[in-house]
Amino acid sequence: MAAADPAPSSTPPTSDPPPPERVRVVLADAARARRGGQVRAELAEQSGVGEALVTGLMRAQLGLALRLAVVVAIGLGGLPLLFAVAPAVAGARLFGVPLPWLLLGLVAYPFLFVVGAAYVWLSERTEREFADLVDRT
Repeated sequence: MAAADPAPSSTPPTSDPPPPERVRVVLADAARARRGGQVRAELAEQSGVGEALVTGLMRAQLGLALRLAVVVAIGLGGLPLLFAVAPAVAGARLFGVPLPWLLLGLVAYPFLFVVGAAYVWLSERTEREFADLVDRT
């Protein structure tokens, strides 16, 4: 018995669509994504671990706020003390304007702006570090 040769087809070969792009799957990436989901779930559920993480973030931001409040209190609260201790400084005039007026009326606002900008920058940095910690674990 002879095997029958298939008859040549009269239809032209069709072009197949290109194969989909290959994706490399790494087990560590999948495990990291799974752990990050667990930490996020603990944060959302306010479990013991999530509560500890949020409490740590709040303490870090409270500490930052208190340190900068001390800077403002010393910077602005120290001026009247300086004027009381050194009356010559209180009586000094710059461009015909008393020095206390210049310091408390003009210099105080850029000082407060810089302290506020520093607080925002440092607070955002703390939040980024917290988000990185949550993503890592």
